[in-house]
Amino acid sequence: MKILQINSVCGIRSTGRICADIADILIANGDDCRVAYGRESVPESYNDIAVRIGNDADVNCHAFTSRIFDNTGHGSKKATRDFLKWVDEYAPDVIHLHNLHGYYINLELLFQYLKKVQKPVVWTLHDCWAFTGHCAHFDLIGCNRWENGGCYDCPQKKRYPTSIFFDRSKKNFVEKKQLFSGINDMTIVTPSQWLADLVKRSFLGCYPIQVIHNGIDLNVFKPAYKGDFRERYGLQNKKILLGVASAWSDSKGLDVFIELSKRLSDQYKIVLIGTNDSIDSKLPDNILSIHRTNDRFMLTQIYTDADVFVNPTRAEVFGLVNIEALACGIPGVIFRSGGSPECYDNTCGVVVEKNDIDAMEREIIRICNSNPFDLVSCMQFARKFDMYEKYQEYLNLYNLKSSD
Repeated sequence: MKILQINSVCGIRSTGRICADIADILIANGDDCRVAYGRESVPESYNDIAVRIGNDADVNCHAFTSRIFDNTGHGSKKATRDFLKWVDEYAPDVIHLHNLHGYYINLELLFQYLKKVQKPVVWTLHDCWAFTGHCAHFDLIGCNRWENGGCYDCPQKKRYPTSIFFDRSKKNFVEKKQLFSGINDMTIVTPSQWLADLVKRSFLGCYPIQVIHNGIDLNVFKPAYKGDFRERYGLQNKKILLGVASAWSDSKGLDVFIELSKRLSDQYKIVLIGTNDSIDSKLPDNILSIHRTNDRFMLTQIYTDADVFVNPTRAEVFGLVNIEALACGIPGVIFRSGGSPECYDNTCGVVVEKNDIDAMEREIIRICNSNPFDLVSCMQFARKFDMYEKYQEYLNLYNLKSSD
């Protein structure tokens, strides 16, 4: 069986790692897989399966026009045509779509092709972009125009995918509905029940919808008892509050961490992973910033040395980092937002109402000083999201589709 995955990145960040993990399992099963991607670099271990769509110049040109005209998905025509010729040669049995935003592929050409060749399609939605006129997350502001007649006058025009000048959300919504409808054999997969319920209310609700929670490699994410993270940063006597994100913003709760840093005594230390120089300039001196890393073993050391994982995200489809922390034995405190609450039960963490920083602070202090959640309970809950078991559900779906 040949599976082609299409995503903005390969082997890095959350969605790129998911694609690579699925590819690993397929290959171990004796199948063939390629991951077509649009941007950034690929870890050397995945060079043999990675197929670049276009190049940096294509991405930059696509992004530039999108910034002006709000027309993400309308550029990269030559890159997409060349890629689709390669797809014909590769002749996959199933085409698995992931993130199609990211300024690397032309939506019209891609979906015209999918309708013409009538290959079985799986589309995993990692956010809400596929059924809105612009944004990837509307939960942040409670917007529901996408289900009440269609998007218009987008209040998040300047959020990703940013448009500086024009608002094309109304036309984008209509075009997406036309393009994404009419696929003969497509199944929508969501990583959370929360997102599945939203998709059912959208124009994509006409397709079969299956929930497959994201999984993690429990051979990698487990307590790292020989970690030296505390010693390296002089945190031996501190209560460590850990936050992890691939891109920090207020939607991920950056402002909450800054507020907590003002409230908590110097007995506590906030550590943020996934930052960059721009984020560093916004952080107070008492927050430890560690820039983005794809080194999972380093992550497990930091997870293990933390006292509590804090995730004040306001826009989250699932939250794989929650499970990674649990697998390392670390309980969490999170906002009730999106699919994040599906990552916890009362044996391994606390869910507080969104934006209730007072409650979050109280629970952090309680867990750090009299932790009611033991390491074993956290790890047991994380086992429900074992990558090999969760992604076996994808293999079952591929087999079902390719045999139709």
